[in-house]
Amino acid sequence: MIVLFNKPFQVLCQFTPKEGKATLADYIAVPAVYPAGRLDYDSEGLLVLTDDGRLQAQIADPRHKLPKTYLAQVEGELTAEAIRQLQKGVLLKDGLTRPATAAQIPEPTWLWPRTPPIRYRAAIPTSWLELTITEGRNRQVRRMTAAVGFPTLRLIRTRIGHWALDGLAVGQVNVLTP
Repeated sequence: MIVLFNKPFQVLCQFTPKEGKATLADYIAVPAVYPAGRLDYDSEGLLVLTDDGRLQAQIADPRHKLPKTYLAQVEGELTAEAIRQLQKGVLLKDGLTRPATAAQIPEPTWLWPRTPPIRYRAAIPTSWLELTITEGRNRQVRRMTAAVGFPTLRLIRTRIGHWALDGLAVGQVNVLTP
């Protein structure tokens, strides 16, 4: 079984309760499924869960190079040079990232409002970026955008392999049967 979940901002990717923090148990009532990979507490969007251990490992293991697509709202006006750097690979403290697919996009009109909203600064513009990576280092997208000079303010994963949000509302679960 596969469960698609649109994880809200500030929800932990675990079922075990943690005092004062929302977890997957607050949203998902499907028994015996586990996340195939993680999504940071302060990131939003698609999380795939499954009851199949082999599938879980295949989705999460970077050796399989399953593409993951994110929308990132970044601080500042993106430059063509920053996009080129993301496409070539970015040098992080733990090494060079694989090349990514990166493009500046207009602000998505379908996107739900975040609660709480990102900080607003009238003097500092923001830009939107669509980024697809094929590895899964800790906080990788945030570190990549910061490394090219554009810190991430909001991060939403929209796709993992062939699974996508496709209109799944924030906090909503979709159970797929084989």
